[in-house]
Amino acid sequence: MGSEMRTAALQVVQKLQDEGYQAVFAGGCVRDQLLGLTPKDYDVATSAAPDEVIGLFPQAVTVGAHFGVILVKVHGHAIEIATFRTDGSYADGRKPESVTFATIEEDASRRDFTINGLFYDPITDKLLDFVDGQKDLEAGKLRAIGNAQVRFSEDHLRLLRAIRFATRFEFQIADETWEALKECAPKITRISPERIRDELDRIWVNSHRVKGFDLLVDSGLMVAILPEILKLQGCEQPPQWHPEGDVFIHTRIMLDMLPEEASLPLVLSVLFHDIGKPATYSFDKANDRIRFNGHDRVGAGMTEKILRRLRYSNDVIDDTVVAVANHMVFKDVQKMRVAKLKRFMARHTFGDELELHRVDCGSSHGMLDNHTFLKATAEEFANEPLIPAPLISGNDLMALGWEAGPTLGRLLREIQTRQLECTLQTSEEALAWVKVEGESFLSSQAD
Repeated sequence: MGSEMRTAALQVVQKLQDEGYQAVFAGGCVRDQLLGLTPKDYDVATSAAPDEVIGLFPQAVTVGAHFGVILVKVHGHAIEIATFRTDGSYADGRKPESVTFATIEEDASRRDFTINGLFYDPITDKLLDFVDGQKDLEAGKLRAIGNAQVRFSEDHLRLLRAIRFATRFEFQIADETWEALKECAPKITRISPERIRDELDRIWVNSHRVKGFDLLVDSGLMVAILPEILKLQGCEQPPQWHPEGDVFIHTRIMLDMLPEEASLPLVLSVLFHDIGKPATYSFDKANDRIRFNGHDRVGAGMTEKILRRLRYSNDVIDDTVVAVANHMVFKDVQKMRVAKLKRFMARHTFGDELELHRVDCGSSHGMLDNHTFLKATAEEFANEPLIPAPLISGNDLMALGWEAGPTLGRLLREIQTRQLECTLQTSEEALAWVKVEGESFLSSQAD
């Protein structure tokens, strides 16, 4: 896919150059190539004005005519073509109010970071570097182009982009850029929650997420975006269960213990699994220990509010909240009836929840007996569905004279429980049980 897209972008550059225009690869694709990475997309920058680009590519789409950006499809691949430009004032802290078409050197100077200000001519195999971007790439340094204060004030989203790039490439942020970032950090709240969320997500799913976490905290961006995380600092825990320290330290260690490839709901559940502890902190004098009664329930409610604030999808919210709400249930798995355990393990979130449990224990008291038990149980149950097809249906019960409603549901659930525990194994056995014991079962439930 990468080579096919590059070929498509190369054809665009070739056509523009054949018509006498300057045309080059620009930005991230150049950076990634120099780092030995496969670019996810290719952007082309050119001296051709938008109407001239459209004249050469009649099927082109104007996706940002105001900014001189045209989208061209070549062999099914979308290539963005942008005219060299300089930007006007940024009244909203996100996009310029106007642009002026300019030279390639001027175009480089208006970009965010030196590593993103590089151009490459694939026809002549020549790197065009007007901002010392190659030098910073080789040094592992993230540096704003020109005045860092101005760059961040123009577009506040660059504050999070700086953290994301430093996280992804494990780069050090240059001193002057870092100082400007910290000073401008409060401005991030002027950016839409959706854009903030998207940048955060790219940090959370990166294998170096702990570096991103630390940079967000140290820069002041975390307190502006997720102040609840900072409240974990200084929230002490019972040392017999948490020798590692307070809730903040515990959470950070958990992030570091996650595998490189971790789903977004898993990372979010790690971040927020103990978010309810500061609100539920109490000291039990009789037993001389700290307690957080109900922190899982309180934390689940807080997690939902935080994720809705950042405009997450319902699927991500539901999966994350379920994990936070259930993370304390794992201590009881060895005491569960087989039916309850199978239902617990059959949920689609169970894999992530089990990993949350592993790092929760591994980062604190280190006892993994419940994790070991569940892994062994999963192997034991592997040869058959955790929740098999039901032995009988509601229609079967109604054929016996039972009326539709809650009573029917309670009966079907009890039959499933007995099926999961292998005390009922056939439809005939299930129907016989209903005829003989159905009424007495319902009476016992009413009592």
